[in-house]
This record gives sequence, C-alpha cells and structure tokens, in this order.
Amino acid sequence: MTATVPETAMVFAAGLGSRMRPVTDHLPKPLVKIGGRAMLDHMLDRLAEAGVNKAIVNVHYLADQIEAHLATRIKTRPLPEIIISDERALLLDQGGGIAKILPLLGSGPLLLCNTDALWLEGPRSNILRLVASFDPARMDMALLVANAATAIGIDWPGDFTLSADGLLTRRQECQVAPFVYSGVALVKPQLFAQDTRQVFRLAPFFFAAAAQGRLHGVRLDGIWLHVGTPEAIDEAARALARSV
Repeated sequence: MTATVPETAMVFAAGLGSRMRPVTDHLPKPLVKIGGRAMLDHMLDRLAEAGVNKAIVNVHYLADQIEAHLATRIKTRPLPEIIISDERALLLDQGGGIAKILPLLGSGPLLLCNTDALWLEGPRSNILRLVASFDPARMDMALLVANAATAIGIDWPGDFTLSADGLLTRRQECQVAPFVYSGVALVKPQLFAQDTRQVFRLAPFFFAAAAQGRLHGVRLDGIWLHVGTPEAIDEAARALARSV
C-alpha cells in the first residue's frame, strides 16, 4: 500500500488555554514560545516538513493575535497554505470545529493537530510514519501515541494501551495506561458528517472507534513534550535545548 500525504490538516488553535493561566490571560496558548518559537509554528513546520500543503487553523480566543501572527509567518514560510476557520462567535470544541470545515475537505483522511504538543523528532518524520500506517479498510482513525513514562509534562495516568498489532484500547477508570495521545491524529472526515450538533467533543469518536476495533496507534519515535501548564514551558524549552 502506497501512503499519500493528506492535502489538509486541521490545527486546533481556538481553545481558551485555561490551565496555562496567567500566561494566557493576554496571550493565546498557541503563541506561547518554546525555544524561541511559538507552539503554533512548531506544529506548522512539522506539517510543512511532512509535505502537507494546507492547514486550516481555527480561532476563537484572542483570535486577532493568532491571525496577525499567521499573516506575518506567510511572508517567510509560504507552506503550508493557511486557511482560518473563524469560531469567534461560538467556540465549537474540536468535534464541532471539524464539522464546520467539512465543506472544505475531500474524501481522503484528515490530519488533526493540537498546538500544545511538541516532540523531539526521531530519524523519520512521525507524521509520515502515521500516514504510512493508515489503512482505511481496517481503521477509522489512527493516533500518534507517546510513551507516558518518557514523555515530558504528563500529569495524568495515560490514555491507551497499544496491542502488538497496533490496536488502541481506552484506559479503564482506576487504571494506568502506558501511552498518551500526542495530539496528532489521522481520521476519516466522513465520521463527522452525520452529526447535527454544532458544539461537540472529539474524544468520544476516539473511544467509539476503539470499542469497534478500528482505532489504531503508532508509537512516537522520539520524546513527546506536553505543554499544558506554565510550569511545563521551561521544562519543554530545556528539553529542546538539550536536543540541539
């Protein structure tokens, strides 16, 4: 099977960044700098390196700042092409954000990316490894997952277990799972086409696919950096500095 890099990725940049306060009182979380670069730029650069041509970036909280940042970026980095999905009037959550952009998409798989997830790359692009793993006959979604024991900034008991054949199983309550969702996924956009809600979450779609045996995982090659709190900013910056 020859893997084709998706034409489009959705980059989630609309959230309130509540756990990052007071840093995010006047700065949107995607523009928090790690190693001198905004987290949003870290993700967009990963997409460009993987050959993704278009990034749809949703905005809500302090949206003007994100739009201004992106307008400056495209003067020096033309790829990926940026399309703004404006959620100023109503924050749609990740599921609703995907549903809003469905008219802009084709039938192929869609990359989903959080902006608070960075990683130290292994010898090959992890996004390309995820793309290469995707088999739509067997999978509805594929997630890039990281080893919780070696990741930086993990303050919860994991998300999934990963079988030898790549199937992901949701962590059961009161248990600890060895893998965490890295914030990068490849999904069939058709999964969201029949949902009539305007605002809805993405995670239940992961769990439904897992229950049906159609959620697969690819283990991140490298070290994942989760930047979810103010304390994690310096920790992630130090990890990046050590890797240079």
